[in-house]
Amino acid sequence: MASFSLAFFPALSQSLPQQKLASFSSIQCCKNPKESTEVYTNGQVSFPERNPLLLHSTRIPPPRPRRIILVRHGESEGNVDESVYTRVADPKIGLTEKGKAQAEECGKRIREMIEKDGVIDWQVYFYVSPYKRTLQTLQNLGRAFERPRIAGMREEPRLREQDFGNFQDREKMRVEKALRMLYGRFFYRFPDGESAADVYDRITGFRETLRADIDIGRFQPPGERSPNMNLVIVSHGLTLRVFLMRWYKWTVEQYEALHNFGNGGMMVMEKGYGGRYTLSMHHTEEELRKFGLTDEMLIDQEW
Repeated sequence: MASFSLAFFPALSQSLPQQKLASFSSIQCCKNPKESTEVYTNGQVSFPERNPLLLHSTRIPPPRPRRIILVRHGESEGNVDESVYTRVADPKIGLTEKGKAQAEECGKRIREMIEKDGVIDWQVYFYVSPYKRTLQTLQNLGRAFERPRIAGMREEPRLREQDFGNFQDREKMRVEKALRMLYGRFFYRFPDGESAADVYDRITGFRETLRADIDIGRFQPPGERSPNMNLVIVSHGLTLRVFLMRWYKWTVEQYEALHNFGNGGMMVMEKGYGGRYTLSMHHTEEELRKFGLTDEMLIDQEW
């Protein structure tokens, strides 16, 4: 997986010595995951499912991030003109000016939310899809944060958009999407592309990487144990819905009732009692029902 230079944020990189940029851009990794954790007091790992890397450890893992913030890219050229997909490769489709403004506004909203915590040591760490529109979203979103607030960032190919099959014929795609509704939104695979089930498989792999990153303290500076880290995942509508499905163990039927949140929108998972993450801290019941959560799913969000 690729790490970014801080030059990804031009406004920040121009004002910093190169030596500092180099120290920022590298992703801290340890050779032995057990060596990066600290002493256990209760014999449990940080996730409900036991992590095999830490099963026999006598150490306490670093604090879990305070939040996991899911951000959908801003309005793209393909969102306003579907014919773009017939002549531009999906990974190369960028944002509109409106989309860039949406991303910048999203960054401000994230910062305002974090600052309400009233703590001084907060930071953000970014995971981002390698598509042009998500990278541009992160560039504009990142303007809300000074360099010391950004712990790092990583381009993560598993967060890419569902593959609809290379260049897309407009009329053929309309037929395929109609067939998907008949066949089932989760299992229907586009010709030369992916189904949502395929996306689920790669998101499962990403989730395991994310869990490992959290457990070994990849987001923490050496010697620090701050509970005020905020992870921001910049990706695509379907991919983020599948991420939530995988995280909360929602069924296929429950997934198929979900809806995208808007361009430049976000869903916030906040750590609650027992280390579990909930959507209900930052989203009203009305908002979650509009997104597609049922009574059963809402009950599961309660702390």
